[in-house]
Amino acid sequence: MTNVIGVRFRRAGKIYFFDPAGYEIKQGDNVIVETARGVEYGHVVIGPRDVEENKIIQPLKPVIRTATLEDDEIEARNKVKEKEAFQICLEKIKKHELEMKLIDSEYTFDNNKVLFYFTADGRIDFRELVKDLASVFKTRIELRQIGVRDETKVVGGIGICGRPLCCHTHLSEFAPVSIKMAKEQNLSLNPTKISGVCGRLMCCLKHEEEAYEDLNSKLPNVGDMVTTNDGFKGEVQSVTVLKQLVKVIITLENDEKEVREYKTSDLKFTARKRKEKVALDDELRVLELLEMKEGKSHLDDV
Repeated sequence: MTNVIGVRFRRAGKIYFFDPAGYEIKQGDNVIVETARGVEYGHVVIGPRDVEENKIIQPLKPVIRTATLEDDEIEARNKVKEKEAFQICLEKIKKHELEMKLIDSEYTFDNNKVLFYFTADGRIDFRELVKDLASVFKTRIELRQIGVRDETKVVGGIGICGRPLCCHTHLSEFAPVSIKMAKEQNLSLNPTKISGVCGRLMCCLKHEEEAYEDLNSKLPNVGDMVTTNDGFKGEVQSVTVLKQLVKVIITLENDEKEVREYKTSDLKFTARKRKEKVALDDELRVLELLEMKEGKSHLDDV
């Protein structure tokens, strides 16, 4: 077992593990650590704990020190400088007439590098822009092209649920989301209803996937024949997944048909794999309107 702490470098960013190196560190502290980008200022989100060595990506780097008041002041100054750098970069992009959208700027803690994150429809030749920026900041310049999901994670916003976006508040990494998840939850395949602010499938479809899969496995399919606890046989008209209720079309003794609602526990049926209820042409239409490829996040490449 190895003792580690979990550190984040930006809000809702990926968590990286470091060796506490004998320091008394607790959750909520700030620390100075060395990363692939250089010396960085991070926030401890997971306090010291023992984990198995095979779950750690080696080499495990040690914490340099717990953050001092001076370190806190440096970090605060860097945040102010980042806003200034953002405005300067915007002016330079306009000057060079580049088709790119600047999203964020970031200073490394030791001021050894300034990073600019941007989005663009294709590849951008920003070599002259980098030279221009380097002459202004007198340090290393790095421009990183990110995807629309990363852009939304940085900028933030309010989802259709009325709450702050999951990716901006607590999601460390993007989980793969598929049309199958929307089908499993019986959602409309209208792209405007199942797409997030970023234009991709909503991350929250993943949150309830397991629950819906479990609930659906206990229900019959629409069109299945079932036997009710009061002796009738009928065809399933519809199901209410969360309440585990089934509407059944039954035939009475006078040959009249009636729709009655039953609890799943009051029915006898053969459980089987859920059928796909969406026609192929509908799925092709949705796939055409939604970008399904998930790009690798570059925001936390430390």
